[in-house]
Amino acid sequence: MTVESHLDGLTGTLAALRAQAPRVQRWGTTLARLLLDGGRLLAAGNGGSAAEAQHLTAELVGRYRHDRAPFSALALCSETSSVTAIANDYGYDQVFARQVTAHARAGDVVVLLSTSGSSPNLLEAAHAARRAEAVVWAFTGPLPNPLAALADDVLALPGEPCNVQEAQLVAVHALCEAFEAALPLAHRRAS
Repeated sequence: MTVESHLDGLTGTLAALRAQAPRVQRWGTTLARLLLDGGRLLAAGNGGSAAEAQHLTAELVGRYRHDRAPFSALALCSETSSVTAIANDYGYDQVFARQVTAHARAGDVVVLLSTSGSSPNLLEAAHAARRAEAVVWAFTGPLPNPLAALADDVLALPGEPCNVQEAQLVAVHALCEAFEAALPLAHRRAS
């Protein structure tokens, strides 16, 4: 693969993301309502997708574009003591599910990021979210995949895993744009 072919692949994946802009806008509006009402977002992924989960929660707890109050968002993959203890005691497929069971409440949003859509620990987290009556949003690679089948809504992107992961960062930023745009002006200026 050359640099040019890599970028050509990314171009196609980003075009598919652009086509899903209405979904990202809807998610941002929904998330603004949820977090303003005291709900929370939980996010998880493995490897690079873990980094994207952390990135998303950091933008919500910190700030994305505007100074504003912090909102409740937890990256389950960054809870290293919980992850390692749960993996040791219950198996790696339970590292996110047990945390979802502990933290998710009815109506909360659980965002699961995976380029393959087939990671057992994310599938178990989706099942745990359903039991908690939380909403599952999945960022995945190409359809069909098991995670997309379990999610309430999915942003599935075509392409090589590396291109999907790169586009997922763009999707995270787009979600933050939509989220902050949906906040009342007073909340966008609060610090």
